[in-house]
Amino acid sequence: MEPPITGHEAISHEESPAHNWRVSQLKRLGLSGSLAESYADRIDWHQIARLVKHGCSPQLALRIVR
Repeated sequence: MEPPITGHEAISHEESPAHNWRVSQLKRLGLSGSLAESYADRIDWHQIARLVKHGCSPQLALRIVR
C-alpha cells in the first residue's frame, strides 16, 4: 500500500505555483530565465527588487544576496 499524497509530494518545486510566481518576479527584475529558475526557491526576491530599485544591476544584486 502506498502512502497517501498530501499535496506536498504531488507537485515538485519546479511545478508549484509559488515557484513559478517567484521565477516570474525575478525575470521581471531582469534576471535570465535560467538564473530565475535556479534561485527562485533559494533567495528572497524582495531583496533583489530593493537593490535593483536603487540602481543595482540584477546580476550584481543576485551576487550580493546569494
